[in-house]
Amino acid sequence: MKTKTLHEIHTEGMNALNKALGPVDMIRFLQMFDEGTGDYTKERKTWLKKDLHEISQEIKEMKKKQLI
Repeated sequence: MKTKTLHEIHTEGMNALNKALGPVDMIRFLQMFDEGTGDYTKERKTWLKKDLHEISQEIKEMKKKQLI
């Protein structure tokens, strides 16, 4: 079996999307994917106030109280 080039894979994928979704929904699907911006690793520290140890302790406490 011949290994396909990235161009061939891309072309086949686009054709499959077009066939399955139609041109309008294919474009809408492709627009859903974005590389984004920023530094996730640094930014998540502002989103996640608790570290793994704190979360683990909370789970242990909940188990003691048989809440989970």
